[in-house]
Amino acid sequence: MSDVIYRAKGRAAEYCALAASMYRGCGHGCVYCYGPEATKTQPLEFFTPRPRSDVMRRLQRDASKLRRNIDKAGGEPTPVLMSFSCDPYQPLDSELQLTRVAIKLLHHHGMPVMLLTKGGERAIRDFDLLGPEDWFGVTLTCLDYPDGREWEPHAAPYDERVNSLLIAHKRGIKTWVSLEPVIYPEVSKRIVQALHSWVDHWKVGKLNNHPRAQEIDWAAFAMDIKDLLDRHGCDYYLKEGLRELLDHEVRDDMD
Repeated sequence: MSDVIYRAKGRAAEYCALAASMYRGCGHGCVYCYGPEATKTQPLEFFTPRPRSDVMRRLQRDASKLRRNIDKAGGEPTPVLMSFSCDPYQPLDSELQLTRVAIKLLHHHGMPVMLLTKGGERAIRDFDLLGPEDWFGVTLTCLDYPDGREWEPHAAPYDERVNSLLIAHKRGIKTWVSLEPVIYPEVSKRIVQALHSWVDHWKVGKLNNHPRAQEIDWAAFAMDIKDLLDRHGCDYYLKEGLRELLDHEVRDDMD
């Protein structure tokens, strides 16, 4: 059996070093989802989620092993992100609450968590577990719910996600926003304008594997979003696909 806690690779590694998923698949059904391709699963099967087999025993095993390795090396634990291949607060988790159990287990082993969700207010349930070493984040792609429903059919509406982020901020939990995928560049910039004062970190990445991606001037967007984030003094990370475009523009200016 594969590990429940695993080292992220490729574009995922730009978000964090370690990740864990309690579920196979995700019920949000996002149009741009890379999950079926990444997990080599048919879309219908992927969008019908289920708990991973024997997941808590395996998570306990992985966390214990990782903690021993950290103690042996004398280092500090890095956050475990939940999650890349599913949403920790998808509708199924309201019933099973595996994410809550997983947070408690990881904390028991001294490991902080980094949550990323489109589940909106479902996540508030677990804020009592989060401390100063943990992070709570939401993915924001669209501003209005009808448009969001087109792209993310069963995810929570934008207002719910923002409300959960604000509640986390008021409770002293570190907050972050994933602007990935960028679907409408102007919308992504408006989100930064609206939320920059109480978001601790931003991650920005391109839309991939969808025809709309060909309609966007990514080089212009990369320069615009970097300038906007810099002007507001934001802490942020532009993913490699955008950074490469910025580097190219700089080289062109120097020639």
